[in-house]
This record gives sequence, C-alpha cells and structure tokens, in this order.
Amino acid sequence: MVSDWGYGARRAVCNAAAAIFALSSLTWASSVWAEPITIVALGDSLTAGYGLADQTQGLVPQLEGWLKARGADVVVQNAGVSGDTTAGGLARVGWALGPEADALIVALGGNDLLRGIDPAESRQNLEAILQEADVRELPVLLVGLKAGMNYGPEYKADFDGMYPELASQYEAVLAEDFFAGLRAAGADPSDPASLTAFMQPDGIHPNPEGVRLIVEGLGPKVEDLLARVAD
Repeated sequence: MVSDWGYGARRAVCNAAAAIFALSSLTWASSVWAEPITIVALGDSLTAGYGLADQTQGLVPQLEGWLKARGADVVVQNAGVSGDTTAGGLARVGWALGPEADALIVALGGNDLLRGIDPAESRQNLEAILQEADVRELPVLLVGLKAGMNYGPEYKADFDGMYPELASQYEAVLAEDFFAGLRAAGADPSDPASLTAFMQPDGIHPNPEGVRLIVEGLGPKVEDLLARVAD
C-alpha cells in the first residue's frame, strides 16, 4: 500500500511539474508574440517632422497613433533626417535597421527631386536600400513622389516610374504618392495656393493638419505592410 501510494504521489508530482512547465512555456511564448511590431520609417524632413513646434504632430507620431487607434500593436521609429537624399538614406540604412526592426518604410526622393539629381542615380540608391531590407527579410513600404515638369517630361517619367518599378521588382508595398492624402482633400502640390491651409510658411513642409491628411492617405498602405509582417 505504501509503495503504491508513493508511486501515485510521485506521478502526481511529475504531472503537476509538467503542467507548470507547460503553462510557463505558454506564458513565455505569449509574451514573445505579444511584442509590438516595430516599423522603421527611413526618410527625409517630411518624415522627421521638420519645422513643427510640437513634434508629437509629426508624421511618425501621428502615423503610430493612427495605427494604434485602429487596433495595431505597433511602434514606428523615426529614422527621418532633414535634407537627406536617397544617397544619404542608403548610407545609414544599415544602422537605422536595428535588431528589433520588423518592417521598413522608405520615403525618400524629395531632396533628389529638388536638386535635380539624375533619376538613374536615385533609383540605384533606392534599389540598394531595398536589397538591404531583402537580405534582412524585412517587408517594405516604398513611398513615391510625383515630379513636376521643371526638368522636362523625360525626367518626370523616369522619376515617377522608378517607384512602381522597384516595388514590383522587390515585391514591396507601394504608396505611389506621399501627398495622396492632400490630393484627396483637394490640394495640389504643384499649386501653392491650394496648399496654404496644409503647409508651413515655407510651402514645402506640412503643418499638423497637412500631416494628418498625409497619414490618412498612407495609413492603409502601412496596414498592408503590417499584414505582411503577420504573415
């Protein structure tokens, strides 16, 4: 009787220990999977929030807030540097993508456009950034811009076309126009008068309301990016 009871007790203890281990493992796994998704936003002054007195009204904070309001558990890291060209973004993408990065937003090209840099050079830089993300197996949202006619139709075609072509080649999510949200509100980036309500006095950088509209335009594309992380 003592022997039988001893075996039964030992078995019960073993079963309890196994249950505790399984529960602790489940709790650990749940805590791991509960980590928020980290998105790195690599860009220029438009990403950095240049000129805004309240930095919480910049693109990255507003975008993170928009996503969280829609139920996403996400952290958006601001890797925007004012004045950066595609070459500048390429030079720092390696250290901008820390080990916690789950996805990448690339919003570069505006300063290339302002400086009239050859679109072939800009394309080469963007492609190298996408290749870096590809090596790290990070999904990417590539945010495009629309050139004006300042440098002629050929320049415009090459500049506008590099974003969809690269997105297709590297299977990135594409937002064709950074300013799509402004256009949807009736503003036209090529018409300064229509932008007055949404831009800072320099006429280049959005004010908080302009940022809000830009986020509304970009937000669904970022949700597409998040879906790729979940997959």
